[in-house]
Amino acid sequence: MKQPGVGIALTGSGSAVPAVSLNNDQLSQVVETSDEWIASRTGIRSRRLASSTESLAGLAAQAGERAIAMAGLSAIDIDLIVLATSTPDDLFGTACLVQAELGATRAVAFDITAACSGFVFGLVTAAQFIRAGAYQNVLLIGADILSRWVDWSDRRTCVLFGDGAGAVVIQANECDRLLGFELRSDGTQNKYLNLAYQPQEKELTDQVAIGEGTFHPITMNGQEVYRFAVRRVPEVIEKALFRAEITTRDIDWLLLHQANQRILDAVADRLKIPPEKVISNLANYGNTSAASIPLALDEALRQGKIKPGDTLVTSGFGAGLTWGAAVFQWGR
Repeated sequence: MKQPGVGIALTGSGSAVPAVSLNNDQLSQVVETSDEWIASRTGIRSRRLASSTESLAGLAAQAGERAIAMAGLSAIDIDLIVLATSTPDDLFGTACLVQAELGATRAVAFDITAACSGFVFGLVTAAQFIRAGAYQNVLLIGADILSRWVDWSDRRTCVLFGDGAGAVVIQANECDRLLGFELRSDGTQNKYLNLAYQPQEKELTDQVAIGEGTFHPITMNGQEVYRFAVRRVPEVIEKALFRAEITTRDIDWLLLHQANQRILDAVADRLKIPPEKVISNLANYGNTSAASIPLALDEALRQGKIKPGDTLVTSGFGAGLTWGAAVFQWGR
């Protein structure tokens, strides 16, 4: 349901990353690898890593505060906070901690989990609340601290991930700047990328036993995830463009989840989008999961690359497996 005359506009962005970085040469002291091996296969040169005293809520609040400032609002103006994350500080939810840290006392706050697709799924979710007339000013945050759940002895995965947060403010607007979207999921391929709970049996009585344990480090079938991404991401982008009634020729920027430079290049090539229109910052941050799209967006905005009125197509893809795309214009 969409209220007549109610659309959405993205009006502010912000990001935050931990202070500490770990480059490929330093990582080669932890696990058998090299800068050449990592960079040639992924495009990643460095990543930011949160310390034991840094929290997801803290990074998310920093990014959110900057997005609110860019939008010209204050925290009290925010009606809804949607936090996309797979690595919460609290499994019961971290969005309320962000709400408290920001002082956004009027805001409803909740988490969503769609892994590396989280920001795109969150964007579509936030848009529906605004289009229905429920809320006017939404803060959408994508944030993850994946270093908590990496096996630092597994060079296939530990070289990929970094920590960070990115945010956007989405506001009700007479002209709808979300032009089209498409979301997909396929649980039959869930086994290819996991951060899984692995219980051990614990007897409570002679007749009753429960599963007790914790989550185990990230596991990934890199070849299958790559095949999935280069096949499904161009398809879902084309569907979103069709819904928006535009073509790739009308796109100013391609903003993909920053997973692997090879994936970015392959998707752009299949869509015939030139390299100069592809936003990429994964060399400095690695794969930051739900944070990667808003982190790259904020950086490109603050560098003056993205201008008001520019048309972007964005796509997230990852664990679930989930994938989705959205077409939007920046600003009102």
